[in-house]
Amino acid sequence: MALTASTMLPLGTQAPDFHLPDVVSGKSISLETFADQKALLVMFICQHCPFVKHIKAELAQLGKDYIPSNLGIVAISANDVNKYPTDAPEFLKEMATEVGFNFALCYDETQKIAKAYTAACTPDFFIFDAERKLVYRGQLDDSRPSNDKPVIGTDLRAAIEAVLAGKPVASEQKPSIGCNIKWKPGNEPNYFG
Repeated sequence: MALTASTMLPLGTQAPDFHLPDVVSGKSISLETFADQKALLVMFICQHCPFVKHIKAELAQLGKDYIPSNLGIVAISANDVNKYPTDAPEFLKEMATEVGFNFALCYDETQKIAKAYTAACTPDFFIFDAERKLVYRGQLDDSRPSNDKPVIGTDLRAAIEAVLAGKPVASEQKPSIGCNIKWKPGNEPNYFG
């Protein structure tokens, strides 16, 4: 398990558009899906990673807490399913259903969207404001699978609360840490490794 940190995409970056299938509903999800939302949380996750398994209940809770607000939420998995078959859409759907995700979980088969966001690890989090400019990229909180700190989403929730209240998000942001995205052979981005 190679540990990787967020690339820390520059704040103010415009959200890259995407058109990806939701593994649960089959619907195509894009930035336009969230046009009426004041903010958008884009999460890169997968099914097999111990770091995602460690926080998946909190991700489901985030959905329950914020979907009724003005926050759009989408999760994307981009792992190579040839080498990591448990990250295939059917297993992602099983996880989403089992944990109770009430937001779209999309599969990025080409890995183009993960590259467009410079996603590097699972989990990797990006929050965009109403103009879809990046205001947060970083960790959920200080919890890791081996450190016994509570999984309560402190950092991510503070950023969500700020953007929804129309306040600036703190510029000091800690990178997310997790397993590296499993790139297809020959498809590794220049920021990998």
